This record gives sequence, structure tokens and C-alpha cells, in this order.
Amino acid sequence: MIIFSSIFLFHSCQQQNSLVNDPGVVSWTFRNQLSEDVPGTLDMIKGMGITNMEFSGLFGETPQSLRDLLDERGMICTSYGVGYEALVNETQKVAEDALILGADYVRIAWIPHDGDFTVDHARKAVEDFNQAGRILHENGLFFCYHNHGYEFSPHAEGTLFDYMVENTDPEWVSFEMDILWVQHPGADPVALLKKYPERFRLMHLKDLKKGVKGDFSGSTPKENDVVLGTGQINIPDLLRAAQTTNIEHYYIEDESANVVSRVPQSLEYIKSIK
Repeated sequence: MIIFSSIFLFHSCQQQNSLVNDPGVVSWTFRNQLSEDVPGTLDMIKGMGITNMEFSGLFGETPQSLRDLLDERGMICTSYGVGYEALVNETQKVAEDALILGADYVRIAWIPHDGDFTVDHARKAVEDFNQAGRILHENGLFFCYHNHGYEFSPHAEGTLFDYMVENTDPEWVSFEMDILWVQHPGADPVALLKKYPERFRLMHLKDLKKGVKGDFSGSTPKENDVVLGTGQINIPDLLRAAQTTNIEHYYIEDESANVVSRVPQSLEYIKSIK
């Protein structure tokens, strides 16, 4: 069993005017800890003042056992992340699992492709997203696609991301903005929110190290993740722009090796933004 020596407490009375009062966290951030000890890691996360989870996988639990662990701690799962193949080939089961977890959202974060991401990949994804999104919608769930950088390759008068937004049914397909994976390929997160205010429903809060020049690979060393507010993304402007969109949940994500000490720093920063 993992033993955590520090409990992090934040006083909500000091954060009443924050733009984001209750940020959550992506389970991927604590994937190493959750892989060893799910109950202990949930205790640690709650000790940090976080009760809202987006799960990327079940970490050896069943949907019901994980839901029970959350309920025992007064925590919630609002979004459930799965892989592309599960979304397409096991859509109904994914819906059932998400509902057991208590989630309102199902999301995926990667479109399979070899080499460069092309319009053919985007076209196939659009078809699959519309089909799976319709089934999830019929089950009372929202489907969101989480961008990963490669979608911002130029296409026609815009980008492949524009193509995907314009060709998916807004009733069945929404998007989760990962702000690092908008910034990394050279796009503008604030401008993108203003362009598609109704299509984004979730956001990953993740900052990119200053001086890093990105590309369309969808990959960057984990060392390029930095504590929120210390990187190159203008997070206050971004969160202010998000207030006029459909975004409902914000999740901190950090892929570094020091998440136990860094997530509380990022949380404190987010809650300080008025």
C-alpha cells in the first residue's frame, strides 16, 4: 500500500471569486500511483482539495467498484476516457460503464494513424465519431474528442481540426480542449475558443515550457510539462475566454514525475485567477 506523508488543504473561502472554483484532475496525472493503490491515491487527491475526476481507464477496478470508492469519499467521476477501438466497437458497453461511474461525458484522446495525420484519417474519424456519438447521446451522454496537436495541420482554408468540427454533428460530437496540444502545434487556444464556443465542453489544463517550439507530431518530452502559470500559455486570458463557452469541467493534467508536489501548486494557481 502506498503511504502519502503530506495532506494538502486549500480553503475555499479564499477562492470564492475564482474563475474556476472546482477544478478536477485527469487520472492519467496519477497513473503511477493509481496503478499501485487506487484507494490510497484517491485519498491523497481528495486531501489536495480535488473531488472531480476524469478517469482514463479503470486501474484494475470494475466500474461499480470504482464508483463505490468515489462515493465513499464524496468524489465524482464526470468524464470517462476510453480508447478509439472501444469507442467504435464497444460503444454500448462504454456507455453502460460511463453511466455506472456517474459520468456525463465519454472522451477519447487519440485517433490511430501511421505517419502524418491526413484528411483521410480525419474523414474516417468524423464518420466514427458521428456514429458513436449518436449512440452515446441516446444513452444520455456527451461524446468529446480531445485534441492532440496533429489535427492542426493545414487543410483547405484552415486546419484538419476545422474539418473535423465542421463535419461532425454538434448534437452528437463535442470537444475537449487540451490547451497544451493547441499551443504546441502553433495554434491559439483563446482564438479557438472564440471560434467554436459551443463545441467545447471540457478542458485539460496543462502548461508548456517556455521556449519550446512544437510541431504536428502530437508528442513532446514529459519535461516540457510545467506547473500551470509558469509556461508559455496565457491561462488567465484563456479561462476568461472560456466563460462564454459551453465548457463545464476543467481538469488539471501533468505528466511529470513530480505530480504529488506540482498538482497542488497548479491548483492554487488556478484558484487564484479572478
